[in-house]
Amino acid sequence: MGCTALAEKRLTGTARKLRREMTDAERVLWSHLRGGQMVARFTRQFPVGGYVVDFACRSLRLAIECDGGQHSVEVDARRTAGIEAHGYRVIRFWNHEIMSNTDGVLEAIAREIEIARTTNPSPRAGGGREGGG
Repeated sequence: MGCTALAEKRLTGTARKLRREMTDAERVLWSHLRGGQMVARFTRQFPVGGYVVDFACRSLRLAIECDGGQHSVEVDARRTAGIEAHGYRVIRFWNHEIMSNTDGVLEAIAREIEIARTTNPSPRAGGGREGGG
């Protein structure tokens, strides 16, 4: 088992806990992402490298992060770089943005899905479904 796989395995318990304790903004966003409603299948609280991303579309290598008041520019930049090092494109939204402009956030995610589909074509991406998760 490689270092990355081992780090992700260690984060499984953390990911489970985070799934049980979602923020209000994460709940709102998940209600729109679940079950392939965005024409792509997302999973929540998914380990990538040494981090747990809020939402991930594994087939398109797209990660969505919901940021609240506890976030800092330096920590988020380091976290984003670490996730991107594993081949994921990271998009971030503030919690208050998700709550007050849900339609705008969903439109931005739809645009990112289209970009990911054209830059990372995958046999699994076309059907909006992927294994696991």
